[in-house]
This record gives sequence, C-alpha cells and structure tokens, in this order.
Amino acid sequence: MIYVNDVKFGKKELELVGRCVKTGWISSEGSFVKEFEEAFSGFCGVKYGVACMNGTSAIHLGLLSLGIAKQDEVIIPAFTMIATAYAVIYTGAKPVLVDAEPRTWNMDTAQIRGKITKKTKAILPVHIYGHPVDMEPIWKIKKEKKIDILEDAAEAHGAEYKGIKAGALGDAAAFSFYANKIVTTGEGGMVVTNNKRIALAARYFRNMAFQKKVRYLHKDIGFNYRMTNLQAAVGLAQVSKIESLIDKKRRIARIYNERLKNIEGIEIPREEKWAKNVYWMYGVLIDEKVFGLSRDKVREKLYGEGVDTRSFFVPMHKQPVFRKMGLFLKEKYPVAEDISRRGLYLPSGLTLDEKKIDFISDKLKKIKKRYA
Repeated sequence: MIYVNDVKFGKKELELVGRCVKTGWISSEGSFVKEFEEAFSGFCGVKYGVACMNGTSAIHLGLLSLGIAKQDEVIIPAFTMIATAYAVIYTGAKPVLVDAEPRTWNMDTAQIRGKITKKTKAILPVHIYGHPVDMEPIWKIKKEKKIDILEDAAEAHGAEYKGIKAGALGDAAAFSFYANKIVTTGEGGMVVTNNKRIALAARYFRNMAFQKKVRYLHKDIGFNYRMTNLQAAVGLAQVSKIESLIDKKRRIARIYNERLKNIEGIEIPREEKWAKNVYWMYGVLIDEKVFGLSRDKVREKLYGEGVDTRSFFVPMHKQPVFRKMGLFLKEKYPVAEDISRRGLYLPSGLTLDEKKIDFISDKLKKIKKRYA
C-alpha cells in the first residue's frame, strides 16, 4: 500500500534525541525547546516562538494571547480542519464563517467585510493544504477596523505570500508539527510572532499560568500545553533540513501536475503568481460527470489498487457537533460544500519517489478509461 503520508527521519534526529536522553532533560525544561523555538521562528522571519503540545493548542494560545474571550467573534473559513473552530470555541468566543474561493480553496477574503460586527476581534485565515491565503484584503481590514490577525499555518511550513513566509503575515501564527506535517515532532505545535507581549502571554498560558514571583499562586486559568525536550530535539533536526523537505514536496507536486494535467475530470491544485505553495498535501477535485466516477468511487478503486487517499475536510457548517450547539444553522457555503464533496488528496509523503507517482497516475488513467 502506498500511504497518503510517511515520515522521513535520518541520523540527525537520532543523534539529537540520543543527546537529549543522555542528559536526562526529557520534559519541557530542556535546552532543545528553546533552540527549536529560535530555529523555527527564525525560519519564519519573526522574533519569537513558543513551542506547545499540538497545532490546536497553538491556535488556542494565539487567541488567548490576543485577548479573545467570551462575547467576541472570530472570522474563520467554512472550509478548514475542525481544530480551527474548536480553538475559537475553547476561548468562549464565537466562530463566524466565510465561504471558500474555488481557485486555491482558501477563505474568500471578499466575503470578510460582510461578516464583521462590533464583536469581531480577530480574523483567522487558514493556509489550506500549503497554499497561502490572499492576505492583502485582510491587511486592509486590519488597518481600518483594528482587528487582529492570527494565521492558522498548520499546513503551510515555508509557504510564502508575496515573498513573505507564513508565520509573518499577521499578529501571530499557529503551526502544527503532527506526524504528517512537513516539519514534524510526532505531536507538537508553535505560536510565532514579532510581538513580545503576545509571546510572553503565550508562554504564560502554556505553562499553567505560573507566576515568576510566587510560582504556585495562580491569577488566571492556564493550560498544560508544554512541548517536551524529546520532541523539540526531533523538531530541531527537522528544521535544519526544512528547505530540502519543502523542495521535495514541491517536486512531488510538479511531477503529479505533469502526469495528471491532461486527464479530463481531474482538477489539479493551483499556485497563484503571488504565492509559494508548499503542497503539504497534493489535493485534486474530481468532476464526476467528466471523469465517470464520484470522488468516493475513485478512492475506492484506488484503494483496491494499493493507493491510499483521504477525502477533503467537511465544512464547519456541516459538522453535527456545531449544529447541536446552535451554530451555523441554515447557513450555506456552496464552494466549501463543493470542494468537500469532490476533493481528495493523493499520497505525497516525503519518501514518495517518481516511480510511485507514475504508478498512482497510471492507475487513475486506467480507472478513468474503464468508467468514462
């Protein structure tokens, strides 16, 4: 089976983890945590990094550090991974949805102004599948309305908007280092920012809201969101080769694009002129009428040929948990619904080679020929 993702580790990861184990500093107090924070935030082009336990906690910490609380509203895309909405709800705030746009599958920035109210305190753009959001319209809104921007860059390590890396496009950004991310620590996340106040707040809330002077006297609700030194050792090794990891992802996408571009009924991912897409996952849309099979049937046939796939995210307004909470009732987001219904991503792990891409592409061609 060719799986959707696989992890590529080398000698550097083993070396740094070994050093970590030998020192005995395996929890969050070890030196690798700080080194990883500095290395990754530096890669993003910002001053501060605050490592934490996963991407969801990173979004939560980012929102808390921006002062998001009950009665506030945060604008997010309807098409995203559910963690984006969860993190908003954890603060007591309300997520407000905008539809996707059909070219990059990111949030439609033209719809944001229509969703702004007196309660809107932040916009949370998500760089879907490694392609950055068009940030210029969001920057204009920030300037006019004094609304904060927190990037959900979980899927966009190294992505760029007009030459600026994801992580440096807002007041703060949240990253994930889950096993399928370009840089991985197994589980893990980070808040990055140029704002010292935001960084200090994220550190404070990450570590149970401990105070410096009287450690066990707590004035706020804090969270145990710390990253271990073991994880940070892996992350530091990964960051040392991040450019080569991104190059590999982009090379995989180029080969797929060449192999699939002439197959009718398959829409390949785009890269806008102002963007650097890191293709965290290589996603395609299936046009059932043209291809001859639905997305789900294509997935079924590929699996039978030894090719694993994943369907796209289910939009937030279609999530039963939010309907039970009375959220997004009677709201419609047709582009998000269409993308979700037709989208799948193909294997694009860092060990994937051209021979396997050819195998997958040939299977897709044969499936279409058989059922078109």
